[in-house]
Amino acid sequence: MFDSLGAFVPGGNMTFEGAEKGPLKGFGFAVKDIYDLEGYVTGYGNPDWQSRRRPSKKHAVIVQKLLDAGAMVIGKTITDEFASSLDGQNYHYGTPANPEAPGRIPGGSSSGSASAVAGGLVDFALGSDTGGSIRIPGSYCGLFGLRPTHDRLTKEGVLPLADSFDTVGWFARDAWLLNLVGEVLMEAKADQDKMPEKLLIAVDAFDMLDEQSRTALKPHLERLEQRLGKAEYVSLNPDNLHAIGFDELLSQGMQGVGLQGLATLFQVTQGREVIDTHGAWFDRVKPKMGPEIQQRMDWRKTITDEQVSDAAEKRSLFKARMKALIPTKTVVCLPSAPGIAPRIKEDPDVLNAHRSKILSLTSASGLAGNPQITMPLATVDGCPLGLSLMGDHGSDLELLAFAESFCSVEDEQQSLSPF
Repeated sequence: MFDSLGAFVPGGNMTFEGAEKGPLKGFGFAVKDIYDLEGYVTGYGNPDWQSRRRPSKKHAVIVQKLLDAGAMVIGKTITDEFASSLDGQNYHYGTPANPEAPGRIPGGSSSGSASAVAGGLVDFALGSDTGGSIRIPGSYCGLFGLRPTHDRLTKEGVLPLADSFDTVGWFARDAWLLNLVGEVLMEAKADQDKMPEKLLIAVDAFDMLDEQSRTALKPHLERLEQRLGKAEYVSLNPDNLHAIGFDELLSQGMQGVGLQGLATLFQVTQGREVIDTHGAWFDRVKPKMGPEIQQRMDWRKTITDEQVSDAAEKRSLFKARMKALIPTKTVVCLPSAPGIAPRIKEDPDVLNAHRSKILSLTSASGLAGNPQITMPLATVDGCPLGLSLMGDHGSDLELLAFAESFCSVEDEQQSLSPF
């Protein structure tokens, strides 16, 4: 395989044949370099980590399931160091190309997987999503992607970052293939009695977009309303809980959290989990890291027990809020990203500000553990921009089936349009 995109790790042209028969026979997939492949070291995007690890004795469970269904492993893809960025620019291995937005970042930390799918090197690819690493590369690279319900799928054989947020995930160029992979991994199909029937639109999430991006997504919101009925406009921002009947939660201390506040809850809780998981190794080995990742790791060490306790309490309240806000058969629509992919050589301060916006959008599903699917429905200045649907816990297959149906109808309408 010729890697024209810089999507695969050095020496990453490793292949494993799938079963002779199965629903995924004939499809090839790539694996983010946090998943174990038998006989190979799982590198975690960092040479010092890789040099101190032994080859894996068996495939990650998720990888084995896909092989058993007939799919073929084609290679291992680049991840941001320690899966700790949302840009997709690895200090040691470079930046995988974004085929759908040349000159712009692919998004991280599942950057190589998104690049390989978008560029047609594989049919689908495994990534992961802790703070947005399926949804952001999916939006930037014009792909479908799913962050599943937390712990819906096993993470055995997958390197951890922050266990209460970590999820496996995958990309595909087509909604039907994304759905097929989901049916294989979850060993089930969507329950037609639980398909989405009610639409909520998160107005504070859309308020984060510039006018051009909101305009690009508006027709797709209108089409969702045609499908699901008139939307109810809600806020993910708990400052506005009064308007939608959550006064009891307000009285318990949720005031003043807001979207940026949700990002802070995520960063504190996730940051402490990262240190609990890997901090001793970082202190002992002192691996060479890119400046951005090193700065992030250093900050995580400053998180106090008091901050963690406060964040845990607020997270518990937010989970209760989201459970009440999103019952069965209901979906919340929000942008997948705060805009199109930034340019590769963008000023670091601009990228940091953009990352803050990203976490304000992506933290809700991570904190609550809800599934979220991104769909590549819009473009701005010729670059992709995704639209997301978030469902209630366990509604993964229904989200996948809805996206397949919704997007196939949209494709038909566009093909019939004289414009």
